[in-house]
Amino acid sequence: MPSNSSGPREKNPAPPLPEPLRVAVADSHTHLDMQSGTVEEGLAKAASVGVTTLVQVGCDVRGSQWAAETARRHDSVHATVALHPNEAPRIVHGDPDGWSRQGEREPGGTAALDEALDVIARLAALPEVKGVGETGLDFYRTGPEGKDAQEASFRAHIEIAKRYGKALVIHDRDAHADVLRVLKEEGAPERTVFHCYSGDAEMAEVCARAGYFMSFAGNVTFKNAQNLRDALAVAPLELVLVETDAPFLTPAPYRGRPNAPYLIPVTVRAMAAVRDIDEDALATALAANTARAFGY
Repeated sequence: MPSNSSGPREKNPAPPLPEPLRVAVADSHTHLDMQSGTVEEGLAKAASVGVTTLVQVGCDVRGSQWAAETARRHDSVHATVALHPNEAPRIVHGDPDGWSRQGEREPGGTAALDEALDVIARLAALPEVKGVGETGLDFYRTGPEGKDAQEASFRAHIEIAKRYGKALVIHDRDAHADVLRVLKEEGAPERTVFHCYSGDAEMAEVCARAGYFMSFAGNVTFKNAQNLRDALAVAPLELVLVETDAPFLTPAPYRGRPNAPYLIPVTVRAMAAVRDIDEDALATALAANTARAFGY
């Protein structure tokens, strides 16, 4: 786990505090449980630069329980709960390499997946839980067997989100067409968020027509991510969100160093430049959009 301290000899020091935003915004997707330091320290650091609301995202049963409990204890934190797309195949088929943070796991079959989904559904009913996700499809490291488990899990999460009137938070990696297909087949919830939007401008227009929110992360600042900047340029302003996905996807010029919610201003300023819009006007829209997307 990366350290947030910045001692002189540290190989990967935490980036410095950016200039504070004048208009407060929300980090629409973060993983405080994977960041170093206490939750209180992370929230205080974020608030000091104008990031006053955080959406803490669950990726497995234990992480979802932690997200709900953290949101219950902190007014500035809202939770989402889910089984990450890569978690579903691990539950069904096991994880002999122990790649996930639970370590090596035995296959549990579809019964184990159903059991885990029941826990997610119970958590989704809680008032401090504002979304169901991150769910979706991730074909980056998943074979045919895993794809079936992912799609079954994704469809179940869509149903849970609709059952409780919560936002649906989508993880889509190397699976654009299939994610859009499943959403169309199942009928998307009223509020659907593409976390860490990874499509191109053409897909952004498809999402816009469907009314899906598109959340941009630090990778919109990467040199090789012109497709993301093209998408951001055409996405309707009222459907745009910002996120860290911390501790991952630290924005340039700090790529490779630990990410945290306090770095949101770096990404907001890069997004404002892409859209050729005033920083305060963008921040105002981002704050309103996130509150609308997650119903807080």
